[in-house]
Amino acid sequence: MAVFTLTLNPAIDQTVMLDRLIPGEVHRARSMRLDAGGKGINTASCLADWGVPSTVMGLLGSENVAPFDALFAAKSIVDRCQRHAGSTRVNLKLVDAHGTTDINMEGTAVAPAGVDAVIATLDAQVQAGDLVILSGSLPPGCPPDIYARLIVMLRGRGAIVLLDSSGPALRHALDGAVLPNIVKPNLHELAEWHGSPIDAPHQIIEVATGLLDRGVDLIAVSMGAQGALFLTRSELLRAGLRAHNVESTVGAGDAMVAGLAAALIEEAGLDRIARLSTAFAVGKLGCAGPHLPARDRIEALAASVETEILMGEKQ
Repeated sequence: MAVFTLTLNPAIDQTVMLDRLIPGEVHRARSMRLDAGGKGINTASCLADWGVPSTVMGLLGSENVAPFDALFAAKSIVDRCQRHAGSTRVNLKLVDAHGTTDINMEGTAVAPAGVDAVIATLDAQVQAGDLVILSGSLPPGCPPDIYARLIVMLRGRGAIVLLDSSGPALRHALDGAVLPNIVKPNLHELAEWHGSPIDAPHQIIEVATGLLDRGVDLIAVSMGAQGALFLTRSELLRAGLRAHNVESTVGAGDAMVAGLAAALIEEAGLDRIARLSTAFAVGKLGCAGPHLPARDRIEALAASVETEILMGEKQ
């Protein structure tokens, strides 16, 4: 199973560490770092740390591509991204003791030719049985139904599609006739697509069951400090693990997607899927940038994950 990640709206994450963030005040930064980012690129980076090779696809601005080139070279990530004139957006992450404040830019407008080139590259490389991870927001100029169209193309050739997006891109994808195999929304994204608040587990289960009935095989709903729910047509469990060392929350959801992918490659059952994806997310919290701790640390975290079976038989 080859793994591909698609990031149409990548970013360079500028993370600024502060003692305390006070709106309207002047601050002195404790430290600052720049990381090549974007959801699919973060996922590929975490997969590389786990020893899973992947190919990244998407659109990168040629004027500030150096951080991406360095990441891909350092982790032997295969780069099939299209370059376009201009710069990749820079997102600001302000981190203090209370958490991370994200200031995300919209991104540089893309030309139809660039999007078409990405689609052609996917079309040429993806084979039946491959895993394709469609991640993140869309830049200006990109058709809002691009993920929906790609899902039809990819599933039609027998690829496995994992979707992690939000807003119009998620709405078009989940309203389409052909749905992805796997969806990883957070609670806010699921409620936004549903069109009304989702405040209780039984509401999550009801909304997710509708997607399962329409063809989705696995749904992982991340709920922040409350953990995550993992659902298939025959099983449902809740998983959680308290994080004791939080260096940065940037990319934790992308690390969870990497954990899902790693478990799928193992052909794991739902308990292992939940444990490994939760361990990836919590392990990443202790690392600055889109990186994981050592493999034995992740396995120790996975063994510590608390799971509660809500439907289905114990393994």
